[in-house]
Amino acid sequence: MSERQQLSLSEYLATVQEVIHLTFDGAVWVKAEIRNLSIKGGHYYLELAEKDEESHKVIASCKGTIWKFTAQKIVLKFERESGIELSKDLNVLIKVKARFDPQYGFSVNIEDIDSSFTLGDIAKRYQQILLRLTEEGLLNNNKQLPVPFDIQNVLVIAPENAAGLGDFKKDADALAQAGVCHFVYHSATFQGNTASASIIQVLGRALRQWAQDYLIAPDLIVIIRGGGAVNDLAYLNDYDLAALLCKRTVPIWVGIGHEKDHTILDEIAHRSFDTPSKVIAGIRNLIVERVNEVSTALQTIKLLSQHQLITYQSQSDQYLKTIKTLTQNQINEAQRRVDMLKSDTKYLAQQQIKLASQQVESLMRETLLQNPRNVMAKGYAIVRSQGKAIRSIQQITDQQLQIELKDGTIDATVTQVNAHEQ
Repeated sequence: MSERQQLSLSEYLATVQEVIHLTFDGAVWVKAEIRNLSIKGGHYYLELAEKDEESHKVIASCKGTIWKFTAQKIVLKFERESGIELSKDLNVLIKVKARFDPQYGFSVNIEDIDSSFTLGDIAKRYQQILLRLTEEGLLNNNKQLPVPFDIQNVLVIAPENAAGLGDFKKDADALAQAGVCHFVYHSATFQGNTASASIIQVLGRALRQWAQDYLIAPDLIVIIRGGGAVNDLAYLNDYDLAALLCKRTVPIWVGIGHEKDHTILDEIAHRSFDTPSKVIAGIRNLIVERVNEVSTALQTIKLLSQHQLITYQSQSDQYLKTIKTLTQNQINEAQRRVDMLKSDTKYLAQQQIKLASQQVESLMRETLLQNPRNVMAKGYAIVRSQGKAIRSIQQITDQQLQIELKDGTIDATVTQVNAHEQ
């Protein structure tokens, strides 16, 4: 073709169309991410893209179409085999056939979808998160926290106006009205590629608000959502969300509204339940269990107290009886000793009286013998000078003396005094 030769746009694009038709006549399997998806009149219109593994920037994109007559077969087959609803943000392996239209541009017709690839991709990302949490020592942190002894204050994170939240609140409101438990609710998005970021943001804000309003941390953090499309669960399989929850020092209970499939939240949570209703049932059961334990403990204390009182009463009666016996014995012994002392005292007193009587008699006899009259009867006399008895010549103060004999008195005059030689 000459450089000067000119083609109309339609002619040029028709040539491109022919080249694509000849080059890509057969269908091929292509890996891509569904960035957007809409359904009109039974036809599926997709935006397909490929992202750089490190930067996650889009490096290729195109439109894809699943026509109605094909969709009835391959979409139903994919969803039945995978249990996942075909939606945006899924990585898929699709069998495509290139199509170029001069008016509408390039697109691909999707003829088949490999369900095992999508399941494998989700499982691969799931295992990568688990492995990373395990290597960092975070996986079992929250599981290892002790079960709250009593649940009084609960922080709840859930989608706004979700059916599962309504089921949860039926029993939660009853507990709150009875004054048994207090619940604080915060809303977050639980589906779409903003789900994990929304839960992280809402949880952080909720905990900061809690710290301002209350002096103590919540006893429990509850994360719940009702049933929904299975592939919505994939949005919760996020490392940043899981790591944040692993680092919480408050037990986290989750009820994500599914029975068969698990999310990362189920793996790292303190306790995992199938539905929000089962979460509140778990809270109620724990409260009832604690009440029963306390009731049993009180009954045990009462019985033990009664037993101790009976034992102490019996011991007290025995002690009183023993004390009474010992006291009576002491009294008897004291009485015996008193009687003995009285007897001994009486005997000794009698002996003392008898001895004293003998001594008195002896003294009386001696006294009688010493009577001056008896002495004078033996030839002795009493000499007085000026009326006073004298025993020594030194006591003579007058020449006149009186000498008393047994039978009379002699007045004498001292003419001479002779002292005895020494």
